[in-house]
Amino acid sequence: MHAQPGVGTRPGAPVEARPTWRADLESREAVTAPEPPDSTGPGHGYLPATSFRSRRSALSGAQRQTWDRLWPELGISEIPEHFAPLDTGAWFGRKAPVVLEIGCGSGTSTLAMAQDEPAIDVIAVEVYRRGLAQLLSSVDRERVRNIRLIRGNGVDVLRHLIAPASLTGVRVFFPDPWPKARHHKRRFLQTVTVGLIADRLLPGGVLHAATDHSGYAEHIAEVGDADPRLSRVEPGDPLPISVARPTTKYEMKAHDTGSSVTELIWKRR
Repeated sequence: MHAQPGVGTRPGAPVEARPTWRADLESREAVTAPEPPDSTGPGHGYLPATSFRSRRSALSGAQRQTWDRLWPELGISEIPEHFAPLDTGAWFGRKAPVVLEIGCGSGTSTLAMAQDEPAIDVIAVEVYRRGLAQLLSSVDRERVRNIRLIRGNGVDVLRHLIAPASLTGVRVFFPDPWPKARHHKRRFLQTVTVGLIADRLLPGGVLHAATDHSGYAEHIAEVGDADPRLSRVEPGDPLPISVARPTTKYEMKAHDTGSSVTELIWKRR
């Protein structure tokens, strides 16, 4: 068990909802597509109508070679609604606690935290192929065996690939804050998605979020504290996974501009 080293503020990656996109693997131009009401899952209502910021994602020759060699074994690209929940034991080749990281970017934190906890299996989710390719190359170079990757949006992964009460942890680090008021509906961590995460966590499982946007931090705190299945973690509370994150380049830039980082951690009751 891990003691939580500190909650509150101390001295990044866009995320999710259901996009509509071209089937072009070299670039995706996503647009807003609102979710229908989820009348079968926890917290009935609309999932956030988040859209992705358009990015080019051409791979280098080396990245493409690594992708072609390893992706069939370590990655999933399509998430049709008829998918059964993942058999993580078969995918990883062992039975172990599973952590889902949503919006892993290029995977700096993903890799470091997986290396620190080799007994934990980590599924990294990201919509952008370039970030996943960078992480896949790092996994290959460092010979890390406990990371798998999904190219898709976090809501679809949670709804269609993750069984209820199956995750030991969910990590959402530096989601896009969508700072303009008219875009707040696009934020990933909303009441319904937090409810969906709570449903997928095992009792005692951990939701760990981090943001450098003070307004979004207040919003995340509000929706997390409002879910009756989640209780805020206090310093020193024993946890089944580590919540010690490496400091990324993005975070250092935020610190240099005077932004502080808020860590928000809950445990499933």
